[in-house]
Amino acid sequence: MFRIRRIFDDAQPIDQRQLAQIQAILGARFPELRNEDIESLPTKLRNPLVYKFRYLVLAADDQAGNVHGFALVSHEPVLRFFFLDYLATGKRLSGSGVGGALYQRLRDEARAHDVIGLYFECPPDDPADCETREIFKENVARLRFYERFGALPIEGTAYRTPISPGDRGMPFLMFDDLDSGRPLRRKAARAACRAILERKYDYLVSKDYVDHVVSSFSDDPVTMRAPRYAHRTQPPKPTPYERTARERIVLVVNDKHQIHHVRDRGYVEAPVRIGAILRELEPTGLFRKVPPREHSESTLSTVHDESFMKYVKRACRNVPEGKSLYPYVFPIRNAARPPKELAVRAGYYCIDTFTPLNQNAFLAAKRAVDCAMTAASHLLAGERIAYALIRPPGHHAERRTFGGFCYFNNNAIAAQHLSQHGRVAILDIDYHHGNGQQEIFYDRPDVLTVSIHGHPSFAYPYFSGFDDERGEADGAGANLNIPLRELVEGDRYRKALASALRAIERFRPRFLVVALGLDTAKADPTGTWSLRAPDFEANGAMIGALRLPTLVIQEGGYRTRTLGKNARRFFEGLVRGAFGPQDVPRRTSDPTATRGGRRGRIHTDQT
Repeated sequence: MFRIRRIFDDAQPIDQRQLAQIQAILGARFPELRNEDIESLPTKLRNPLVYKFRYLVLAADDQAGNVHGFALVSHEPVLRFFFLDYLATGKRLSGSGVGGALYQRLRDEARAHDVIGLYFECPPDDPADCETREIFKENVARLRFYERFGALPIEGTAYRTPISPGDRGMPFLMFDDLDSGRPLRRKAARAACRAILERKYDYLVSKDYVDHVVSSFSDDPVTMRAPRYAHRTQPPKPTPYERTARERIVLVVNDKHQIHHVRDRGYVEAPVRIGAILRELEPTGLFRKVPPREHSESTLSTVHDESFMKYVKRACRNVPEGKSLYPYVFPIRNAARPPKELAVRAGYYCIDTFTPLNQNAFLAAKRAVDCAMTAASHLLAGERIAYALIRPPGHHAERRTFGGFCYFNNNAIAAQHLSQHGRVAILDIDYHHGNGQQEIFYDRPDVLTVSIHGHPSFAYPYFSGFDDERGEADGAGANLNIPLRELVEGDRYRKALASALRAIERFRPRFLVVALGLDTAKADPTGTWSLRAPDFEANGAMIGALRLPTLVIQEGGYRTRTLGKNARRFFEGLVRGAFGPQDVPRRTSDPTATRGGRRGRIHTDQT
């Protein structure tokens, strides 16, 4: 059994390893390829503007992460077509079904991107164009393979015109309509042909050659060759493989959150919040639930002062069962000489009077950190989006203080872990300022902290979140606050979000951590804004369009009537933005791989 996963870039270690394996397969299976074509693969994924296509890579791997086959495809979203550059398996895997599974998955991706169809090149099945009888048989087998899916050669054009005198074996241009049943129109085919020749073969073909081939598409609709080898009556039987669906999100739920239940009047951070969200998310099929993994308490001290961490643990352990300890003495002097009594000392570590310590606060908060770290580890293992659905929240917890219902800063701890593998951006979209991660990373240049929130003149925590707080020392410029007025609707919020996303793009992080506050919703008891479900979906789509490995960590959101629906719509938008169509801003003798034609780009695998 193998799985097929999409590699978006080389941000994660697993992607770096697998791209290196794919490059090795390319070199071994296509010895005629230029070194620059092989070495440029990671750059093509990271910087599509240079190559004028968006590139997708699908990798078939085993449980150990070893790549057994891959497909590389170019996406042209304006002209709405896919072009398959290469599809190949490991040398010993002919007949394993990996190639068929990859092509099936590629067709799924093409449909999801709403393209007209899938183009690729295939070597000819005319014996006169084949150097040996073995090559002829391989070419026939390859065409038979694609005909089973409905892909056929385009006829009646000059696409196979030799580039140089004496050229043999020029490839067919194939087209797969993805079972749409719609004929290929001449205008669309001409535009696609020009893009393919000019962008992929500019080093081989002249402008006159391109004009000649493009103008030869005279039929409307374009004529397809009749099937010769596999008269298709039904789709091929799917090859079994573990499908890592492109839209699946790793979901880690705090399984101990309910032990932290403060029943005091007005305490809205209640266990019902998790249930309200789960009831909406679970039926969508967008999530793959995984259990949280225990992490050592030393994880907390990666961003928190150790004396603070030990105080919270000890104080919670000493609070009588069923009771809550609220801070009530806040020192403005002699902070270095705290009192011995733990109850009195609480104010030395807290920023407000409404966040209590109780017997289970430490246990629940520590488990929330476990969930955030588990979700982060799945990003490092190659997943694209992970969601830690947790309480208590964390974004108000600073290095040595708690408050705002928060005890430990979940997103800061996860960001610190991810930062060992590249730059990280934290985007806080809670109604309240993310003072915790701001304070923790304020002098760090490798972690960008961005927060969109109610202005501190009227919104908690009142003392931070001003727009002139930009970071200090090495971190100068790596903190961005976007405080908004008291009444904000969806359109105004999206303008602020667009500004935040531009800053993140300029920072060029490898990972994005989203502190997801749903208290920006209309009628939330802790906020004054009026975002509705469609706004959350639009915001999610904008964030997803960054196309970064993204860790979402739950923060606020307290109106349980709409909490779940707003969460669902946010993730539906996030998936659409991350995996849906994106706008582009301006061959060997082995039977499972084909030697390139004169244009040097043939690619296929009939297994």
